[in-house]
Amino acid sequence: MIITTAPNPSERINEQARKLAAELSAKVIPRRNLSIQKLIEMSDNHRTIIVTEKEVRFYDNANEPPLYFHPSMAYVRVKRLRRGETDPLIELSGCCEGDHVIDCTAGMAADSLIFSYAVGESGRVDALESEPILSALVREGLANYQTSIPDVDAAMRRINLLCRNHAGYLEGLPDNSADIVYFDPMFRQPILESSAISAFRTIANMDALSAEVVEHAKRVARKTVIIKENQRSGEFERLGFKRTHVNTSKIAYGVIHVG
Repeated sequence: MIITTAPNPSERINEQARKLAAELSAKVIPRRNLSIQKLIEMSDNHRTIIVTEKEVRFYDNANEPPLYFHPSMAYVRVKRLRRGETDPLIELSGCCEGDHVIDCTAGMAADSLIFSYAVGESGRVDALESEPILSALVREGLANYQTSIPDVDAAMRRINLLCRNHAGYLEGLPDNSADIVYFDPMFRQPILESSAISAFRTIANMDALSAEVVEHAKRVARKTVIIKENQRSGEFERLGFKRTHVNTSKIAYGVIHVG
């Protein structure tokens, strides 16, 4: 994999590129006037990361848009919470200010942001992402992305993103050591029209959730274990969750109350 910068980078951007290259065992290439297509061709696995002043972008195909951190619909959902409205994830999980939440499958950290805003400064959100490239992209985004709302930015900065596999992480935790354990695994039945999902499938963890992991989650959680899936999925029944369909959405949440 190649890591480079936008043209005419600052020293801060050069240093950020060097650190990412060391973290991801990648090669730093000076940008010069190289096109994205040329950079991808130079990469041994066609993967390229470009560090810009605004964001970190991941490419593995010059004909597809890059993957980079953006709060997307999570931003809209947080703004609703700020207006005093409810969010299905917060309501179904029983999340309150001061809670400790473990998001076991962070992905782009959209739901981590919802939880982080809901638990506030006195709470804690540990977001686990097992795949190093995705973890690095999201970590950099959470640290640097700016909205027009300071308390939303503060909620992003409070998320503790860890490049860890949730199975080993949960196994090593004591009983009743968090309030909520959350899973949003890659859907077994994908919602094909979702371009946001297909954009990072090449670097996401595609493993199904195991019954053993759910048992550890039930041991660790004080309140609830919750999963998000395609509403037609058989994962709810397989793993012992009570399915709850949300409005007209194509997704559903599964809930296990342990408290």
